[in-house]
Amino acid sequence: MQITIALTKGRILEETLPLLAQADIEPIEDIKTSRKLVFDTSREGVRLLVLRGSDVPTYVQFGAADLGVSGKDTLLEHGGDGLYEPLDLGIARCRMMTAAVAGVPPAHGRIRVATKYVNIARRFYAEQGRQADIIKLYGAMELAPIMALADEIVDIVDTGNTLRANGLEARETIAEISSRLIVNKAAMKVKHRQLQGIIDSLRQAVAG
Repeated sequence: MQITIALTKGRILEETLPLLAQADIEPIEDIKTSRKLVFDTSREGVRLLVLRGSDVPTYVQFGAADLGVSGKDTLLEHGGDGLYEPLDLGIARCRMMTAAVAGVPPAHGRIRVATKYVNIARRFYAEQGRQADIIKLYGAMELAPIMALADEIVDIVDTGNTLRANGLEARETIAEISSRLIVNKAAMKVKHRQLQGIIDSLRQAVAG
């Protein structure tokens, strides 16, 4: 049976490949220089897809991929229906946080929040009992408070250098983020032996 693993482009891909190599799954071609999106591997019957991060849970949810590697931020935003999340790979660590202009007191009453993580932000402010109008942006979140488009932003924070460079400061932590292995629930039943073997190999690689 063919096993398809969906991988996330960029930093997560770079940190995933060494773990896959320890599980004896290596792309036959150089993923980083190739324009292809589907790669055969050194493990017979296993192929890799290279996708935008936001698409990985969708491919796994609908069974186009059996396994995937996705950031917890993407999974929290996506919702995770039809997925198992058996393993925290412990890579691409960062935090999901609120941020605002440095030194400015928190806004009271109804606030405007800019983010690409609309569902996460909506849940977070609702749980706090705060009224928030969510403004969806696709990038350059740091500009929103500076240009008075929003009072706060919700975004991924790694070192915090980008926030500081733009006169912002991190405020509240919403979630600790790392990359997770996800599995299609139906595939786990039909291809249990093969998938469990890969999961176990990756678990050993993470522990090692």
